[in-house]
Amino acid sequence: MTRSPFEEEILTHIRPTPEEVEHLRTISDRIIAYLMEYHRRPSMVVGSVARGTFVRGDRDLDIFMLFPPDLSREDLAIEGIALGRSVVDHFGGTAVEKYAEHPYLKARIYDLDIDLVPCYHVASAREIKSAVDRTPFHTRYIIPRIVRYIDDALLMKQFTKAGGVYGSDHMTEGFSGYLCELLVIYYGGFNPLIRAAARWRPGLVIDPENHRTRSFDEPLVVVDPTDPNRNVAAALSLDQMCAFIELARAYLDDPTEAFFTIHRPASFTRKQVELTVAERGSALYTISFPTPPYVPDTIVPQLRKSAAAIADLLKRSGFAINRIDCHMGERQSVLLFELLNDRVSPVIRHIGPPVINGENAHRFIRKYIETPPLSGPFIEDGRYIVEVLRPYTTVGALLSSHDLIEAALGKHVRKSMAEHGWEVASGADCWSEDLSEFLAAFFERSSPAVRIMRMSGE
Repeated sequence: MTRSPFEEEILTHIRPTPEEVEHLRTISDRIIAYLMEYHRRPSMVVGSVARGTFVRGDRDLDIFMLFPPDLSREDLAIEGIALGRSVVDHFGGTAVEKYAEHPYLKARIYDLDIDLVPCYHVASAREIKSAVDRTPFHTRYIIPRIVRYIDDALLMKQFTKAGGVYGSDHMTEGFSGYLCELLVIYYGGFNPLIRAAARWRPGLVIDPENHRTRSFDEPLVVVDPTDPNRNVAAALSLDQMCAFIELARAYLDDPTEAFFTIHRPASFTRKQVELTVAERGSALYTISFPTPPYVPDTIVPQLRKSAAAIADLLKRSGFAINRIDCHMGERQSVLLFELLNDRVSPVIRHIGPPVINGENAHRFIRKYIETPPLSGPFIEDGRYIVEVLRPYTTVGALLSSHDLIEAALGKHVRKSMAEHGWEVASGADCWSEDLSEFLAAFFERSSPAVRIMRMSGE
């Protein structure tokens, strides 16, 4: 398997050290032994640590505690959390309870971040009772097949991380570690994968076990080898798929270490925000409110939905949107809007029904006789027209109004805003230390390959 000298050099920096591997194995073996010896509970290490495909420094440990499938979901949650806390107490760690499909513990034991996850011990992936039950089957499938491709998987993960397309969370919408591994195995290495990806088109279907039982409508379909009804690439958005295609093409044109180099995100000062907004001649507004107490995979889609709904409200009110974005912080979440105008004329034309539409035309006339408009009703091109005053002539007034709550917001977003209120800021006042990287990424937005090529040219 031929690699370039610099790819071999990259591997010397991203392979986990023997000390790392031994440390992770020692801690995981001790936890698994404790669970069996003291609680008669079988468990297993899953994820990239189990498969030997973790990049140096990414030392998160996932331990799944296996429960009988006849246990109720409620009892699984109760017993799983109690068992996880017993592990944490025994090893002198700390933990917080998190919730995905059911509760689990995110623990800190010694110097490791460890997820202690209860799941059902089922015979096959087709018998799963919750999404996490599938993960052990992924580990069992990958381990014997990845042995000759471990270095390729490391290159693929580092490549996607440096390109900003790694992560299947709702904010990133990119490649999961499992997806990276499956693609490397399917194509027979990192470089064959990159050559193939440069020619990808949306709608591509990859079925490693040739057992697909249904159709999928995502841009890239990689049928789960352990479950014919699941697309491993379901989280990958069209934009992120295209970003990876672009990265692959650029890498083939000029393969350099820059494609594996992860840079610290840029950040903006308040002054930079002020100067950038002035240079663009646009209007910048933020809506901030307390972050609802749920995991990002629940809240981020609701933030996007809420931003889109408010953008529609702004458009209907005469304001032109350039771009929108959202940010979920630990304490505050933010919806960001860049507009091409933040003021509109007080007068607006409202088009009524055709004159020949008797019943509707009559109701329209009666309405505006009882509540006289600025002008009209009058007739243009066979329809009634009135000119009325807009309820809001500035973006700030609209975003501060109760009409915002009436938009099609995400459920938890609406609840947070209704209970705690929200703050509207504009221009440089949108800046805060917590948003410095978010605002820099918004204004300096570029595709991953373009960003890498610009950095390489500096």
